[in-house]
Amino acid sequence: MNPTATLLAPHLDQALTQIRANLDAFGDAFPDDCTVAGRYQLRPAGSGQPAGSNLGWTTGFRTGLLWLAHEHTGEAMFKAAAGRDVASFARRIAGAIDTETHDLGFLYVPSCVAAWRLTGDQRGRAAALAAAQALMGRIIEPAGIVQAWGDLDDPTQQGRTIIDSLMNMPLFYWAGRQTGDPTYVRAAVRHVTQLRDHIIRDDDSTFHTFWWDPVSGAPLRGSTQQGHSDSSCWARGQAWGIYGFALNYRLSGDPTFLAAAQRCARYYLDHLPVDLVPYWDMVFTDGSAEPRDSSAAAIAACGLIELASNLPPGPERERYQGWAVATVDSLALGYTPPPAGLASGLLAHGVYDMPKHVGVDEANLWGDYYYFEALTRLARPGWTPYWRQPVRSES
Repeated sequence: MNPTATLLAPHLDQALTQIRANLDAFGDAFPDDCTVAGRYQLRPAGSGQPAGSNLGWTTGFRTGLLWLAHEHTGEAMFKAAAGRDVASFARRIAGAIDTETHDLGFLYVPSCVAAWRLTGDQRGRAAALAAAQALMGRIIEPAGIVQAWGDLDDPTQQGRTIIDSLMNMPLFYWAGRQTGDPTYVRAAVRHVTQLRDHIIRDDDSTFHTFWWDPVSGAPLRGSTQQGHSDSSCWARGQAWGIYGFALNYRLSGDPTFLAAAQRCARYYLDHLPVDLVPYWDMVFTDGSAEPRDSSAAAIAACGLIELASNLPPGPERERYQGWAVATVDSLALGYTPPPAGLASGLLAHGVYDMPKHVGVDEANLWGDYYYFEALTRLARPGWTPYWRQPVRSES
């Protein structure tokens, strides 16, 4: 028996209890990005769609939670609900509903790629391939980057990418493997190479966002959208850097991506408060009255586990794995409210967007998802995350 799994069993059970309650609360409708006063609300109407529709960048995490719950329990209701979500994602990409975003990986990997891997769902496979093709259409060719948001001709967004984009690249690698078309992998490697060279600062901290000239492709400047300042280090972005670069190393084999993940991890670990859950920006340290971001810690825990798994046995691998275990332990003991009935989060004390005062000290869908993924990865060491290729063939 895995002793870690035994220790984590109560936390897994608590998370599953809340996932069941939230499924009861929302059924086939989608909750909003984050809670309000500790409760998820129905996702607002938009893009010509009614409230509860599949809109925004976070709905894939709700479906990913359902697939994870099905893998843990084998319960048919989770599989059936996730399958209905997959149908919604298929309609969304077919109708190009709110798809002008790089977040197609966040949307389609934990929902439709997971469906294909776990059940052989051809509808999910087709939707994910269509999403990968749409993501290819967001490439700013002179720079070789995937533009983050908006129409490619929008002068307020042209040439911008953000560190979160690293986690959208697995969709390209998967599509390349499925189709045999090498352009998907080349696009991913080129994009990640640009982030490796420009979004990591000399001190191993990261910019949230970086700009390229859309005509010449020349790198321009780093800035932030959600951090404290252009020169500070947004905590969730640093966590995306750890996990994203580590995944891209595994999927591409480029050792410089592994080195980039290690750089991000070193800075992150060196700037944590005592309980290992960062403030929303890493410029803040112990004693600050600023909010924590538990979702950044959950992402970082997954990233540290991924990073450790890519290293040979030895002190560095053990160090990263140890930090991951300690982080999950801190989250489970200090940041998870007891199941509170319908529409509550799995992980409290997260931050969505501090500068805009959105989702501050609330649960959010990505925090819930990555916390449950981290629990899964520790409890089931042989489990393959939806973000990377399984050992077995998918063909």
